[in-house]
Amino acid sequence: MVRKEIEKLLNIALEKLNIDEKASVSFSSFPELCDYQSNSVFALAKKTGQNPFDLAGKIIDNIEETEFFTFEVARPAFINIKLTQKGYNHFAKLLSLDERCGVSKLKSQKVLLDYGGANVAKALHVGHLRSPIIGEALKRLYKFLGEEVISDVHLGDWGLQMGLTELQLYEDGKLDFYFSGKGKEPELTLEMLNEAYPKASARKNTDEEFKKMADEWTLKIQNKEKPYFEIYQKIREVSVKEIKKHYSELGAEFDLWLGESDADEYINKALDIIESKGLSRISEGAVVVDVAVEGENIPIPKKSEEEVQRYKNPMPPAILKKYNGGALYATTDIATILMRNTQIDRLNRIEYIVDARQKNHFVQVFRVCKMAEISPSDQQLIHIGYGTMNGSDGKPFKTRSGDTIKLEDIINMLIDKAGEKLKSNGVEYDRKLALQIGVAAMKFGDLSNNVGKDYVFDLDKFLSFEGKTGPYLQYTVCRINSILNKVSQDGGEINIASEEEKKIIKNILKLNSSYEIAYKEKSLNSLCLATFDLASAFSTFYNNHKILTEKDMHKKASFISLLKLVKKALTQALNVLAIEVPEKM
Repeated sequence: MVRKEIEKLLNIALEKLNIDEKASVSFSSFPELCDYQSNSVFALAKKTGQNPFDLAGKIIDNIEETEFFTFEVARPAFINIKLTQKGYNHFAKLLSLDERCGVSKLKSQKVLLDYGGANVAKALHVGHLRSPIIGEALKRLYKFLGEEVISDVHLGDWGLQMGLTELQLYEDGKLDFYFSGKGKEPELTLEMLNEAYPKASARKNTDEEFKKMADEWTLKIQNKEKPYFEIYQKIREVSVKEIKKHYSELGAEFDLWLGESDADEYINKALDIIESKGLSRISEGAVVVDVAVEGENIPIPKKSEEEVQRYKNPMPPAILKKYNGGALYATTDIATILMRNTQIDRLNRIEYIVDARQKNHFVQVFRVCKMAEISPSDQQLIHIGYGTMNGSDGKPFKTRSGDTIKLEDIINMLIDKAGEKLKSNGVEYDRKLALQIGVAAMKFGDLSNNVGKDYVFDLDKFLSFEGKTGPYLQYTVCRINSILNKVSQDGGEINIASEEEKKIIKNILKLNSSYEIAYKEKSLNSLCLATFDLASAFSTFYNNHKILTEKDMHKKASFISLLKLVKKALTQALNVLAIEVPEKM
């Protein structure tokens, strides 16, 4: 809002000087000197052959008169801009009147967001945590900025884990009814699946015959043979019910609950398209597509920051069909893109929120889709790769015995820790409240880091009611609500008088800018930081001003309106981050 107004004034001045260029404005790197600054003069002077300092002076001399800003030149050729008293009041009023608190919408696109990605028949674990957290926040961000977003959980329900699980259940005598027709139909439970899959997964690494048989069972499921497919459907039903429960507790919601299996009918269509364009070939009985490009170097993941970066070359072929005719992850992902572009009209982007370690997989899939024109040339296919969630030792977060932690255990840990925190603060235990606070702690702890970076899971730090945490932001809004509930007057016109009030307005403006930064970077860390900075600015204001006991009624009315503005800005940001605000804490 303010930057655009300043840029408009500067660009009108440039027009008066017959300079056919545009100036840009940013928040000041030195807030003690000014509020905004423009560094454009250096480039403008070079293009026009003028002395930078002299040109900056000419620009200021040609700026139209304004009550809202002051402009001055700082050597060597910076233009420093300050908001005047009237400027602060003017923009505070605009922010308070605007239902979006001054955040503009972007040009709308239609986006399909693929996140969640849980595997059917497997217990959700800590590795499934980041995708729904990041995906839900990006979905809300895109929608808030005016885009049409379709979210799809894209379940992993068509791969080898299905054959492994069924075969293990069969060998354990749990599926006799389906093959003999004798006895009573068994109830397939989550406990059975949680026992069968890990057992089968370990066996496949040492028992080649078992692995081969599991491949055959997987193919029978994919060919929808009886009773293999019927058993698969029951396993899927049990798993999805549990997956929905855990994603709901994390506040992740999806428009589509489709999986790899839903794209099955598009697999042969995709393979036919690829073959018709002469892209596929047979290699050791498998169908592959060469996707390497000339001169390509593929980074080999480093074990430490100090290690020298090494590369391998070239990108290996994408394998689309196994020796036995079975489909692979690449096959179903390509078929899914074909399905989406067939069923959904005009998708501008398809984005995947998946572990960064899957980068090469998506490079292969995207290249095949572009080569075969399964994805239109103007459609963006984007992989947003996230880093790992690590323990204090810097290694992927696990139990003390080295086992992967189940997502259910993480959620219970969040609830228990938050409950302890509430109890220590003298608040009566409430599971819903503990879940809200625990999930907020987890989400903010995750989202405040750059999406592509690994980070350390430190629940005690995340759950602090002070500092840069989710509970601190929740508590700030609760505190504002508590104040507003104690006043009888509605508020009045905002009059920004103190430095603390000015800082609040500046931080709201910075928060508004952070939405676009988060959108461009596809990472929520800038929005998290700006939200915390606003909450911190409010805390300073609250500590230095007596709001409830203020005797000057005009001043008190201004304070009340300012509190409502801060609450609106914070609540709006927390909603985008998918963090709920409790009624009390």
